Amino acid sequence: MKKYLILLVIVSLSFYSCEDMLDLSPTENIHETMVFQSEAMMRAYLNELYWGIPSEFSYTYRVAPEWTSRATDEVFNNARSGYIITTGSLNEDNVNTLSAMKLYIWNSSYQYIRKINIFLNELENTDILIENKDEWLAEAKAIKAFIYFNLIIRFGGVPIVDNYWNLHDEVTFTSNTLEECVTEIERLIAEAMPDLEEYYPGSSANYGRICQDVLLALRSRMYLYLASPLFAELHNPNESRTAKWQRAADAAEDFFNSTGNRYQLHPNYARAFNNPNGIINNEFIFVKNFTTTSGHNVPIDNLGRRYGGYSGWWASMGPSQNLVDDYDMQSTGLPPFIWNDDGTKSVNPASGYDPQKPYEDRDPRFYATIIHDGAVYRGDLHEFWVSEDGKQWGSDSPLQNGDNPLTLYLMRKFAPDVDQEDLLWGKSTITYCHYRLGEIYLNYAEAMFELGNEDVCREYLNRIRARVNMPDIPETVTGEELRTRLYNERRIELAFEMHRYFDVRRWKIAHITENRDIYGAQIIKNMTTGEKTYSTVLRQVRKGSWDDRYYLLPIHRDEILRNKGSLLQTVTWR
Repeated sequence: MKKYLILLVIVSLSFYSCEDMLDLSPTENIHETMVFQSEAMMRAYLNELYWGIPSEFSYTYRVAPEWTSRATDEVFNNARSGYIITTGSLNEDNVNTLSAMKLYIWNSSYQYIRKINIFLNELENTDILIENKDEWLAEAKAIKAFIYFNLIIRFGGVPIVDNYWNLHDEVTFTSNTLEECVTEIERLIAEAMPDLEEYYPGSSANYGRICQDVLLALRSRMYLYLASPLFAELHNPNESRTAKWQRAADAAEDFFNSTGNRYQLHPNYARAFNNPNGIINNEFIFVKNFTTTSGHNVPIDNLGRRYGGYSGWWASMGPSQNLVDDYDMQSTGLPPFIWNDDGTKSVNPASGYDPQKPYEDRDPRFYATIIHDGAVYRGDLHEFWVSEDGKQWGSDSPLQNGDNPLTLYLMRKFAPDVDQEDLLWGKSTITYCHYRLGEIYLNYAEAMFELGNEDVCREYLNRIRARVNMPDIPETVTGEELRTRLYNERRIELAFEMHRYFDVRRWKIAHITENRDIYGAQIIKNMTTGEKTYSTVLRQVRKGSWDDRYYLLPIHRDEILRNKGSLLQTVTWR
């Protein structure tokens, strides 16, 4: 094998707390022969492989996170990554611009698959006595399974690559079917499972590494996706839908039966997502940890200019009015709006919602997720209003500073309560969660609904709602009404957690949700009486921007041409 240099992104070394971590500079080039002649270096190499699993949190100093939410109805996106999707201009030549937001992960994924294949080969054949050799091999295979899963939910069938190539080799990829890819993921999981630890508690130095529980969670999500309308049509289309949904239900039950009471819903929804690394959270199954020396920039990117003294902010994730409107009322447990047959919505009179008191009595998850006019965060009262004559405005209005949110909402989720250092560039240690118990409950609820077990569906939805003291969804809610509540519960519970983009696609409702205009709030204040008048304002026209090809991403045209006919374009783009 030719010799070449490998760049180890050593920020990953501090990502995992281990006694034998190496003190290397962030850009140190390490010769391959050195890597695989040292147990410590091989462990560092394995640690770096975890970065092949995409997340919403950026870890690069002074680089803002590029969230998949930007390509959904969760936020207003006026000029950042994802704009080509929300404006209907996505094509095979510009899709690579989505790489920063972890959507177009083609290049990075195959780079990591190459690294994993090298690692597996070298570790299998090393003469060095490594106590945890089998576990390391299993971790690498599990990471590879995660990477393939993240590829297929974006592209459908993709090439399965078991070898590796040198940097200047001419490499040709051959397409595999979605069925073959799923079989490969199942094989990797089956081979990895016996040699992994059962689980790592939050107090463990290995918390954040893959264990058996993590793979059970992966199986739950994968089989849920494969049973959903989009992938059910693409993967083994002749298999009955009932069999697919039963497999999804079984996967969730396997997780429950195997893990027992190890995981519980965090008693405080807000605190579950804004605690720094090191705070034990028994809801989280698989996480990415950060330290102050290799932290992320999520709070600085999502809060407003009020905190600009700490390095500058631009509120680039302005939550949409569309999302705000979907939070139920707490007293009645009912949605505040009803969708009409013509695609418009009107106030649900039974809900108790008052359009002039829009932030009162909402689902507590609203206050934990979004900063609104009149909300207090870190002791600061946030004010987004503008006076009737337009000459005065609140301190958080976009008229005060153009970097404040045009929707008049800020993202509260993942923002720290007290630690000042978390408001500095590259310093946030708030944990990113890939998989958590709340998601598995929702996976199970959905599978049981599709199998006709609506009582069980409601039971698990109500477990989620009970955590925040929301009323149960009653037995009278059945059929399509229950489906609507199920979909919305997932939208609310998992907001900004890298689910919405994939959920509306796998449900095949994106041609509706992603084809709706995006709205923000408008708040006019009478400076004499202090009274505010609330309404909504159009922020982005999206009607007509959706194309059914967008249910999957295209492979960049250069990749198709480079592979000279052996690599097929994504099925929705052929």
